[in-house]
Amino acid sequence: MIYIGLPQWSHPKWARQGISGLEDYARYFNCVEGNTTLYALPKAEIVTRWREQTGDDFRFCFKFPATISHEAKLRYCDDLTTEFFQRMSPLEERIGQYWLQLPATFGPQDLPVLWAFLDGLPKNFTYGIEVRHPQFFDKGESEQQLNRGLIERGVNRTILDSRPVHAAVPHSEAIVDAQRKKPKVPVHAIVTASNPMVRFIGSDDMAQNQAFFAAWLKKLPEWTTTTTPYLFLHTPDIAQALELVNALWHDLQIALPEVGSAPAIPQQSSLF
Repeated sequence: MIYIGLPQWSHPKWARQGISGLEDYARYFNCVEGNTTLYALPKAEIVTRWREQTGDDFRFCFKFPATISHEAKLRYCDDLTTEFFQRMSPLEERIGQYWLQLPATFGPQDLPVLWAFLDGLPKNFTYGIEVRHPQFFDKGESEQQLNRGLIERGVNRTILDSRPVHAAVPHSEAIVDAQRKKPKVPVHAIVTASNPMVRFIGSDDMAQNQAFFAAWLKKLPEWTTTTTPYLFLHTPDIAQALELVNALWHDLQIALPEVGSAPAIPQQSSLF
């Protein structure tokens, strides 16, 4: 099995195609990345509403708040972590994984802090880690220590594939902004636990995206024999994410027949 989704469940332009919120989104995709919790905790009544708008087979992959990962840097944040889990508790059975997106300043010297943080988390959830420090990508001792520690704890190493967006011609504000914000790091397709997460950061050139995605058409089928991966599809202008889904799905279905037909999202109607 594989879970496939987008980094968010709504966009003003998607409303023209029948996706105006989470309930609509969940008819077409079986998971969502859940970036919203990085910036702020949702109100309790909103979390309850999210549960009401999804079915039992839907999975959320929420990020830990930046107050924990970036501001506290995993130190002295027990209260913040407890509050996070309590707030999200109505969705407990629909959590695919909680994951940490660590800043590039969080390096090898901080690994003991990471291990202490992970070891103190509730054991009834799956977790993922996205690192950005250069030494975690040089295949040296630091990266080996990271991978060993994640494997020992059954924690997934989140994989960022930003090749397409950094190979794009910077002809739009969205592309320029994405190239500035998205890390340009090597793609190390390593499995450290049972739910590898791939974040594919496409460009606005769909032919280019298909070329870069070809490697995943070989890797994902291998992984699904022993794991349940998560695949999240991004575009610089998130309005184009549905176009990216359509561009990649045919080849994905050939490689992984179990994904079925492409989501039957209505095509955007003409304004005229």
